[in-house]
Amino acid sequence: MSDDAPVPRKPARPRKARIAEKMPSRTEKVHEALRQAIIEQRLAPGARLPEDTIGESFGTSRTIAREALLRLSVEGLVDLLPNRGAFVANPSLDEGRDVFVVRRGLERMVVKQLAGQLSASQIEELGRMLEQEELAGASNESEAIRLAGEFHLRLAEMTGNRLLIRYLTETVSRCSLVLTIYGRPHSVDCGIDEHRQIIEALIAGDENRAADLMETHLSKVAGRALLECRKTESLQDVLTAFARRID
Repeated sequence: MSDDAPVPRKPARPRKARIAEKMPSRTEKVHEALRQAIIEQRLAPGARLPEDTIGESFGTSRTIAREALLRLSVEGLVDLLPNRGAFVANPSLDEGRDVFVVRRGLERMVVKQLAGQLSASQIEELGRMLEQEELAGASNESEAIRLAGEFHLRLAEMTGNRLLIRYLTETVSRCSLVLTIYGRPHSVDCGIDEHRQIIEALIAGDENRAADLMETHLSKVAGRALLECRKTESLQDVLTAFARRID
């Protein structure tokens, strides 16, 4: 073959195959919908989660419902009890304090790895996330809390450390559940401003300041917890509302 001969190209994968790779599976959709229902304070701690009710609400099989519940149990949001079934996790205040201790250590590691390493596109993305938090904070506190958790998870993802991402995903989910149970009304603006300061320290490459800001921020978040009851809704009503989101 001459030097001028065209280099053979691999045939392009069918468009449907490429789209399928990007589309979340039904199990992933149900898992995420249930996760949001718990984080957004729509499913009460201790609530039973029957597989048949979940399957009926989302129009899926019990197998898919079971897999989604298993994933949530790994994240610490659901308790799977032998011969009893699945229940929304109901951690005690002491357990909540313990998980925040672990989270502070993990997130110090995250920001130390990211300090001075963020790309321009990552900085832009974090800025957009702050804007979304501000918009939600003006009208929907539960949504703002969810977005705040996503902000922390995105920082972990930016490290590229899969083990760190896995541990922090579980820890942040568990912390969100603790705040759902014991949280008190607070100023969302304060948390957003704290996020902004952390980003500024990361951009400046000041890893010690970023780590201290993160620890202070998480200590304040933990301090917003106290015992109080939440209004609950029926399981069927909650699942039906969240099933509409994934159709």
